[in-house]
Amino acid sequence: MSRMDDDAWMDELTADVLAERYGISVDSVEWASADSESVNRRVLTADGRRLRVAEYATSVDVNLARAAWDMSEFCRVADLPVPRVWPDRDGDLVAISEGSAWAVADDVLGRADTRSMTLACAEGMGTVLGRMHRVLAAYPMPELAVRTDWRTMSPDEGVAECAVVPEAVRQREPRDLAQMRDRLLGRQLDLVAHTDRLRAGLPAELTNQAVHGNFARTRVFMVADSVTGILNFRGVNGSPVWELGRAAFDPCTVAHGNGWQQFAVRMIEAYRSQNPTLPHTEACARVALLDMLYGFHGAAPSVEASSEQFHVGLGQYWGDRQVAIRHLLASLDEIEAALTDANQGR
Repeated sequence: MSRMDDDAWMDELTADVLAERYGISVDSVEWASADSESVNRRVLTADGRRLRVAEYATSVDVNLARAAWDMSEFCRVADLPVPRVWPDRDGDLVAISEGSAWAVADDVLGRADTRSMTLACAEGMGTVLGRMHRVLAAYPMPELAVRTDWRTMSPDEGVAECAVVPEAVRQREPRDLAQMRDRLLGRQLDLVAHTDRLRAGLPAELTNQAVHGNFARTRVFMVADSVTGILNFRGVNGSPVWELGRAAFDPCTVAHGNGWQQFAVRMIEAYRSQNPTLPHTEACARVALLDMLYGFHGAAPSVEASSEQFHVGLGQYWGDRQVAIRHLLASLDEIEAALTDANQGR
């Protein structure tokens, strides 16, 4: 079967699932995006509605997917910019049909931008994230927890994680092997040199609650620096400081953006305006740096995602992380002082 025939078959399958499980008549289907968990398609219905349809990989736990959509709906009802999820004929937020799990939600205006943030973008994202964490503080604690390798994994274990990457890269993308080995050597040296010092400056405890789990530029749709849609909830429990740090110190922005320190501080200030009682937000730069050091997503292409565009994006993400680590190490004291001053000046 050719790629064109395969796409046509998948479009037809999507239309059949929507008709059978949701009672929705489809006018057209087009591919939107893909990652290791799902393939996403845009659908125009016969009555003119625009939807996004996720077909999940077989490796995804359906119960966890349903929990994530439940959290998404909780935030939407609280008037956050979250698209409505459509229950199927049985009232399930995730339907099982044709051997796959499916979810259907309203489409959203705008797009997810992978370029460096602007100051207005940082402020808009911080405002929405602060509101969302304040809302989610009342949500029941999810069963699934965010991994905390950044706090618990030893430097030796991190070095060992680096050691297994070259073979995976050699099998999938051999042209990138030399560059990847150089980057991994730098990561190994940083893990050993900086972990203990960075962790010594962390608060003894950080607040834990329900969080999005994957709040990042690629999960936030925007129009003119205003957030129009928050997508792809993971529905997990974790530290809001961790999630804020990951967003404020977006690797692409830190690696390539002029004024990234100012953007990060502005996002955190906007966040605090909406969620002022969260303690230890001044630690989010240190947490973000440790999370980058112990994050290996993107080092090797995912075996579950075959999209060439997805692999290229992951490779770029890995490279940006390496540069961002260097920038954050050089500027950490200055950034933490600015965050402390801003917090005291509220």
